[in-house]
Amino acid sequence: MDELRRPLIATAQRMDGLGLGRGTAGNLSVRTEGGDAAGFLITPSGMPSAALVAEDIVFMRFDGTSVGCRKPSSEWRFHRDIYVSRPDAGAVLHAHPPFATSVACLRRDIPAFHYMLARFGGDTLRCAAYATFGTQALSDAVLLAMADRRACLLANHGMLVFGDDLAHALALGVELEALCEQYWRACQLGQPVLLDAAEMATVLDRFASYGQQV
Repeated sequence: MDELRRPLIATAQRMDGLGLGRGTAGNLSVRTEGGDAAGFLITPSGMPSAALVAEDIVFMRFDGTSVGCRKPSSEWRFHRDIYVSRPDAGAVLHAHPPFATSVACLRRDIPAFHYMLARFGGDTLRCAAYATFGTQALSDAVLLAMADRRACLLANHGMLVFGDDLAHALALGVELEALCEQYWRACQLGQPVLLDAAEMATVLDRFASYGQQV
């Protein structure tokens, strides 16, 4: 478990460098496995990533108890619930970048304006219903929005993605913010032309073998 603390901090700091994180907003976690280590490591509440050291990272069990000298992120519930409901989730990233948050403030799903939406598992990117940050109500809304997806927007809040590991979650977060920017820019010019369901089904099928398969 301890070997994951420094990569978690490094990834949180890269979030800032890539424009996904600002100040103390956002949070990041990584799954841990094996007996008493089953659970996840998560960034602490209200601390900038630049100031983090290994001892600041909090270990959380799936029953909601924590071990560490810091309070866990206030959003630990949706991290926990994603890990419990999605065995394919190895790391979870939450951020408030400008374009994803702008679209989220419209409480708008992102339709099939670009084929790369398929990278997140479907032909749309859903926006979870609004609920106060850190609550179980927000986590419940997240699980609904992320059914069969690897990402969602959070109404009046930000974005959420999960990946196979920390590097994958970060890459998906960057990709999602880029798509939100493209969608926002396209909407300034009019209504984007959408890909139909048949084309998105073809794209989703092709994504099953996308990239370097091992």
